[in-house]
Amino acid sequence: MLGDDALAEAAFAEIEEGTPVDKAWVAALDGQVADYAAAEDEYFRARASDLADIRERVLDHLTGAERTRPPAGAILLAEDMPPSRFLSLDWSAGGGIALTGGSPTSHVAMLARARGVPMVVGLDLDLAQVQPIDAALLDGEGGRLNLSPTAAATEAFNGERREAAVLAGQWAKYLMKPAVTANGERVLTQINVAEPAELDRLDPEICDGIGLVRTEFLFHDQSELPDEEQQFGVYRRIVAWAAGRPVTIRTLDAGGDKPIAGLSMAQESNPFLGLRGIRLSLVHKQVFRLQLRALARAAAVGPLKIMLPMVTIPSEITEAATLLAEEVASLQTAGIACRLPALGIMVEVPAAALAVDRYDAAFYSIGSNDLTQYVTASARDIASVANLNDTSNPAVLMLIERVARFGRESGREVSLCGDAGGDPRLIPLLLQAGVRNLSMAPTMLARAKAIIAGWQPA
Repeated sequence: MLGDDALAEAAFAEIEEGTPVDKAWVAALDGQVADYAAAEDEYFRARASDLADIRERVLDHLTGAERTRPPAGAILLAEDMPPSRFLSLDWSAGGGIALTGGSPTSHVAMLARARGVPMVVGLDLDLAQVQPIDAALLDGEGGRLNLSPTAAATEAFNGERREAAVLAGQWAKYLMKPAVTANGERVLTQINVAEPAELDRLDPEICDGIGLVRTEFLFHDQSELPDEEQQFGVYRRIVAWAAGRPVTIRTLDAGGDKPIAGLSMAQESNPFLGLRGIRLSLVHKQVFRLQLRALARAAAVGPLKIMLPMVTIPSEITEAATLLAEEVASLQTAGIACRLPALGIMVEVPAAALAVDRYDAAFYSIGSNDLTQYVTASARDIASVANLNDTSNPAVLMLIERVARFGRESGREVSLCGDAGGDPRLIPLLLQAGVRNLSMAPTMLARAKAIIAGWQPA
């Protein structure tokens, strides 16, 4: 967006008139944020928070200031929060998020679930009227925020926390065991990884492998794109952590609500239907080749597989496979250790799910988040249609069942790596649809294994 000269035109005009740079920039962006927020189209209203994020990040550079770091355990109250802001904060000491906008299916909500950070969205609250307070109650499960808790409310809240701790203790008994259904059928349970730091506090024994590594973290908020060595070092570290378990690494899935500076298209009318995922990689082939080289080198360290996002037509697989083979041959000629990894796809576009037999891939991983979004025509980051964005929709489940059945018939692995994989409400439906390989946020693993085993609350 910063590459669009029109974005800063008003600011430059003010600067020429003598207005200080920071004040000119804020004034120019405030007007555009207000325009987006007042748009009739819900999609464009949702982009107002992106512009506000750009305003603040550029302002930090102009003034030399660092973004304010909230105290440990604080609840952050805002209209919305972009993924970049979430990823810039340290959540290891606790804390939570309460938004008047947002959506439970947005990427920042997904990141919050992965970190175990309680979050509520869509609050009916006037932020201008909120005064600084010392204590508040945030219930991420129930979607509640209490800014003026009484002693009775605090006691009730603490009671609910104690009950939740008891349940967590029951689920924890399943964490180090293989996931097995009540009738003895094995279900593979893997984890999704957004950045390698998540693995530092995890024991690989809790899972059957890593079903999804989101490589966007390597490209996020950097002054320049990561080179081959940077990527190889990170991929090697992840494969080493898995200790012989399979690791599935998704190639760059930029675009949509995850723009990458210097790569993503500026101001597409609908980025979710635009140049994203494998489409973007095949446009920026040199960037894609570097990633494929790093992945092929890391595959020599352990069982690494490559997964292509947003595959829509079979020729995208063929083109990616050709590039991968060329880079492996180049590495071998140079005497650099490497291996040709298995090449699979994410099934998240309805076209791929409906005609999965046309897509000649080594394996298939159902991306339930985007598949649900596209089947139900309800954007994952727009709160007003969040009730429609439901993986339990029969049409979505029919497509999941279709892909799972093709996997069994063709002898190819099918997994599911969206949020649905760890959702206790959806797990029985996914098992019924024939899915036997679920990948989820590490924080969801214990409860998911308990649900698979048929656990019921006492």
